[in-house]
Amino acid sequence: MEAGRPLVPQMWLFFFVLLFFNGNCFYLPGVAPEDFEKGSFLNVKVNKLTSTKTQLPYSYYSLPYCHPEKITDSAENLGEVLRGDRIENSPYVFQMRIPQMCNAVCKITLDAKAAKDFIEKIDEEYRVNMILDNLPLVVPVKRSELDTTIYQHGFHVGFKGRYAGSTEERYFIHNHLSFVVKYHSDLEASTARIVGFEVKPYSVKHDYEGEWSEKTRLSTCDPHAKHTVTGSDAPQEVEENKEMLFTYDVAFESSEVKWASRWDTYLLMTDDQIHWFSIVNSLMIVLFLSGMVAMIMMRTLYRDISKYNQLETQEEAQEETGWKLVHGDVFRPPSNSDILCVYAGTGVQFFGMILVTMIFAMLGFLSPSNRGGLMTAMLLLWVFMGLFAGYASARLYKMFKGTEWRQITLKTAFTFPGIVFAIFFVLNALIWGEKSSGAVPFGTMFALVFLWFGISVPLVFVGSYIGFKKPAIEDPVKTNKIPRQIPEQAWYMNPAFSILIGGILPFGAVFIELFFILTSIWLHQFYYIFGFLFVVFLILLVTCAEITIVLCYFQLCSEDYLWWWRSYLTSGSSALYLFLYAAFYFFTKLEITKPVSGLLYFGYMLIVSYAFFVLTGTIGFYACFWFTRLIYSSVKID
Repeated sequence: MEAGRPLVPQMWLFFFVLLFFNGNCFYLPGVAPEDFEKGSFLNVKVNKLTSTKTQLPYSYYSLPYCHPEKITDSAENLGEVLRGDRIENSPYVFQMRIPQMCNAVCKITLDAKAAKDFIEKIDEEYRVNMILDNLPLVVPVKRSELDTTIYQHGFHVGFKGRYAGSTEERYFIHNHLSFVVKYHSDLEASTARIVGFEVKPYSVKHDYEGEWSEKTRLSTCDPHAKHTVTGSDAPQEVEENKEMLFTYDVAFESSEVKWASRWDTYLLMTDDQIHWFSIVNSLMIVLFLSGMVAMIMMRTLYRDISKYNQLETQEEAQEETGWKLVHGDVFRPPSNSDILCVYAGTGVQFFGMILVTMIFAMLGFLSPSNRGGLMTAMLLLWVFMGLFAGYASARLYKMFKGTEWRQITLKTAFTFPGIVFAIFFVLNALIWGEKSSGAVPFGTMFALVFLWFGISVPLVFVGSYIGFKKPAIEDPVKTNKIPRQIPEQAWYMNPAFSILIGGILPFGAVFIELFFILTSIWLHQFYYIFGFLFVVFLILLVTCAEITIVLCYFQLCSEDYLWWWRSYLTSGSSALYLFLYAAFYFFTKLEITKPVSGLLYFGYMLIVSYAFFVLTGTIGFYACFWFTRLIYSSVKID
């Protein structure tokens, strides 16, 4: 290697190799689909049990379902483990394009604990999730009023109801599954590709004659009938010491849907008009703010600069008022400047992570077919963006005449991740106490700590070293030795008031899209409209910058030069509204009743709001930083 040759291309190559191949975090469109010949075996895999009422996932075999001779876990990436996915094999095995009727899986007898577990899961509306050829199982539900079919992920464990004139509600289990596998045939070959996996669950109290075996013919299930079970059959009640049979059918249907489009059913969004309304609403806010900024920059500010430059020649400087009057104090380092440097650097780290993730997702490199891929990619990007966090915090720290760059580096590497990890550890302890599969195991926790201490922290040090070696950013004007007294401010320029007002518009630009994001997270739906999301992100970026510039200009015109922290908090206060909206969403859209589930919701939303505060605050801070340097470098000052 030549001396002095930069390592940037090699570093980026190593970075992309890690992203694409470490943990299967990205889905490559070039991966070939799997072809199945007639009669080839299809193995159904089972995933976690989920409920929107508890938000606590459990493994499939936490209930005494039928299981194969040996239960094996599928390979999981980091994101899957953090999501609580536990993918295992199952006794459900199909043969491609060979229908099966009344297949008996197993017979079980529930003891008191097993019956109690089933009843609890039915009460809490848990759903069973399965996977075939990487496609999740769905239940088609027809909406007659709209003449459309919607698809619900997974089927309910069971249901409560009354039967045979009984006045008491009883618990019934879905023990018969009628599967439908849709396939698209290859006209040139005898192979086919799976494009759909549906089920209709039934509760049937099976009867049989003679000794039980898996080949025993059931009197309640006719393999020669068009419909093997009907609603007139007696449902299977959850009872202690009573035997229970699990059965299934499987039918194969040819489909015109091509393999490349098979995920469209899962990702189809029927609310496109609402998303466009969100974009238009946000654009109106941006246009309004852009008009104000243009008026300030092109009219008011231009007039002020011309006037001030003329006053210098007419010896009328003593009559100056407004923002130029505080030129000797406007770049005075703020109080707690170390913490400001830390949060500005962390915000740069967040910005880089989100920007790169959205670009990859928008271009189609991230796919929901790779469960946990999005979360894995974000974690890896966060780790590698530590380089930019260290650089940004060190550059700002040196501008504030700081000398202990190692100290600021440690604060940057540990402040935000340390707080988040502490909250996450407490929440994980609560999940572990509920014996949920959502609890992060020790091995995964060790991997997270290794990513933090082994990769992120060293990269922050490298970035800080590079940033601190560069020449300090010079202020456009000199700072006076004695601070100027700030005059009494009008009520509307009160820091608390202006900060709270400043956060409304950035939140207003994104809150409609925020509804869909919360729905995808907490109601277990897919979110894959990254094109809309990227546009909303750009609008958020512009809105944060513009509202901070406008309020910063008003603040300087009122001769208040303490803009450093206020610029960060002005746009960062939108995180407060995000958390309040999350609380509103909790009480209006969710049906969570368990205290632990409520703590999990607010704990995770606190982490999200904290991250949003760091991101938006950094955007506003750097916009105001650029604005003040621009205007004070444009006037003549002795």
